[in-house]
Amino acid sequence: MKKIHFLAFLFFSSLSFAQVTFKLGLRAGANFTHFTQGKGTVQNGEIEFNEGTDSYSPVEIPYKFTNRTDFYIGFFGNIRLAKFYALQPEFNYSRQGSKVETPIKHTRNEYKISYFGTQLINKFYFKNFNVLVGPTVDIVVEKDFNPSYDFDIGITAGGGYDITQNLGVEARVKHGFLHTINNYQGKHANVVFQAGLYYTFNMKK
Repeated sequence: MKKIHFLAFLFFSSLSFAQVTFKLGLRAGANFTHFTQGKGTVQNGEIEFNEGTDSYSPVEIPYKFTNRTDFYIGFFGNIRLAKFYALQPEFNYSRQGSKVETPIKHTRNEYKISYFGTQLINKFYFKNFNVLVGPTVDIVVEKDFNPSYDFDIGITAGGGYDITQNLGVEARVKHGFLHTINNYQGKHANVVFQAGLYYTFNMKK
């Protein structure tokens, strides 16, 4: 217990004596998104006769959600509380959705949905590298189908690399906790992989 108290004291002491800085920045890049798979089959409204039982059952057709490619763009405020840690609130516009592969005729093969979201990113620095994790809350702003919810809650994790003092590259994975679509069996949530750039502005005059 004494060791835990001592480590906590060192952590908060480093925050107390560190020079807190604040910088604004932009981030943008590519989205690769899909819905989680669920059970993997869907009923197409037809029925089939079961020999031996003299009964009928719905026809199960396989389907698979695959990646849809689009983009994201946003801005952030980086609050550097220590040399190794920053709190980074973000506001992003993200175009998401999923493609779907199924042999069913006369059905859509793509779902499009866009969100305006906010993330509270915890960023940990290791020289030029950084690791990030934080919660996200997204609000639907565009859609071409009726989602189960008009918002999403999830978690984001990833990493980045500072190419220069201002410019960096990053990759993230975001997973939603709520099911976005229930047209198919099971609950299907958002899965988002992002790859892009971020730029931090110098705030000093």
